[in-house]
Amino acid sequence: MSNAIIESVTFKLNEGVSHDAFVAAAKGMNAWVVACPGFVHRRLSCTEDGTWIEHIQWQDMPSAKAAAAEIGKVPGNADFLSAIDGKAVQLMHSELAVAIN
Repeated sequence: MSNAIIESVTFKLNEGVSHDAFVAAAKGMNAWVVACPGFVHRRLSCTEDGTWIEHIQWQDMPSAKAAAAEIGKVPGNADFLSAIDGKAVQLMHSELAVAIN
């Protein structure tokens, strides 16, 4: 397999942020994410206890790191980022080993 990278981020939302408002904010970032060099796909899901899990596949680690460095600089991402409880964020990058589509 190539050096494709999976970016996995788990987090909770700030108090008072609704599920629907957050989903709308996440969708509002789609154009930026898709335009990032090396973007392959994005998945965002929520567990029963309110933990959100975002998986973004990148073509390579430099693409993943470049997007991470830019995300906070884009005004259109502010609603998404401000909804997240920063203390609860856990981010990791891993090399893709198996994929079935």
